[in-house]
Amino acid sequence: MSTLSIAGYGDQLTVNGIRIGDLSTADHETIEKEKGGRNYDPLKDVVISHVRNSCTLVCRKPDPEKILAFIEEDLLDGLSCYSAVNQGQLNQTIVDAVVHHLSKEKLPTVPRSIRHKYMAAFLLASTALTEMDRVIPKVTGVEASELMFKLARRWGYQVKGIPQGEAIIVGARGNFHGRSMTAVSLSDDPEAREGFGPFVPGIELVPFNDIVALETLFKQKSECIAAYLVEPIQGEAGVIVPDEDYWPKVAKLCKEYNILLALDEVQTGFGRTGAHFAHQLYGIKPDIMGCGKAAGGGILPVSFVAGRDEVIGVLTPGSEGSTFGGYPLASVVSVFSIKVLVEDKLAENAMLRGSQLLEHFNNLKSEFPDKIKEVRGKGLLTAFEMFDDPKLDGHKVSLGLLKQNVYAKETHHSTLRIAPSLTINAVQIDQIAGAIQKVIGNL
Repeated sequence: MSTLSIAGYGDQLTVNGIRIGDLSTADHETIEKEKGGRNYDPLKDVVISHVRNSCTLVCRKPDPEKILAFIEEDLLDGLSCYSAVNQGQLNQTIVDAVVHHLSKEKLPTVPRSIRHKYMAAFLLASTALTEMDRVIPKVTGVEASELMFKLARRWGYQVKGIPQGEAIIVGARGNFHGRSMTAVSLSDDPEAREGFGPFVPGIELVPFNDIVALETLFKQKSECIAAYLVEPIQGEAGVIVPDEDYWPKVAKLCKEYNILLALDEVQTGFGRTGAHFAHQLYGIKPDIMGCGKAAGGGILPVSFVAGRDEVIGVLTPGSEGSTFGGYPLASVVSVFSIKVLVEDKLAENAMLRGSQLLEHFNNLKSEFPDKIKEVRGKGLLTAFEMFDDPKLDGHKVSLGLLKQNVYAKETHHSTLRIAPSLTINAVQIDQIAGAIQKVIGNL
């Protein structure tokens, strides 16, 4: 190993003589391009330094006078780390629980081969919140989707009686379940799939929000279909909200053909859409459900799969596991993330502030009918889509918002997704809307 020297904390953190606090935004970009994997393309000329409050980040930008390495400005967060920070940045209740646990309880990590007392708390809280029989803790959101896929297959063989090796998992076109091999096998996104084949077999896709296509496939192949694994609202696709009667019809079809309804609520869960989980908006209940992101309160990666006893019960010791799935500190964080969600009524605030934001978007559509094609959303999972026109570039809008001190990110070129923390207030919603109006007006 070459010489390695690490010292200091915060801006004083120094690696081999390079002090982090001395780096300009260009220096950060150079280091990432030279030594990182290049699998992300972050916004240029901005580096997040720290948090001001639950909805505001402090960012570093180039000094216009070129005297300092950088200047610092507040940045209103309109993305909340893709819904991982529903409870707001550094939520005090969750932070206090972490500090108490590490300083007083002193039990950060033990393996699942021995029980720890906080697992009981996690299971009690998560089953109560989800109204499910059982919960299996994992770490990342994609692991929850992966586990639902495995559970559906095993249930299909052991309970439904599908011939071995013939199980089919149905997914929806335009979906996003993560970046594992199973997730990209379920995807129809060329960028996610190129160069990664061969893909996991036994997958078929149908158009999202097309009940006729789903029923047609069920009629043709129901004897081998184990599950319909799908997002209740497609997030990465641009906040695609189905018809109000779609999910009741899907639930009825799944029951009729003995097919599991497996919902990926990693992004739509934990209050994001105005209910604790998006499926509750439609009066249905899945057989299994994957959760993540805000399950860790923006402090730690936490995910889990919740489901009916008949489905979760197909697992046996050794058939599934995770070194950090449900470890003590993660269990505590998740319990208090649930506490904040419920006691602070974050779903209710998401519904209230989401209605306010969508009203702004509809006004924007009326003001710029030649630019705004469609407005979509539930709760604080919202988006507006522009017409397919070279000048209506979503990335250009993101950059324009950055100049207005609002952070948002385009998806699929012409769509802007706005999903701030569920702690956001009315004034901050108006601030985001005002910035968007100014940017769109200048396109």
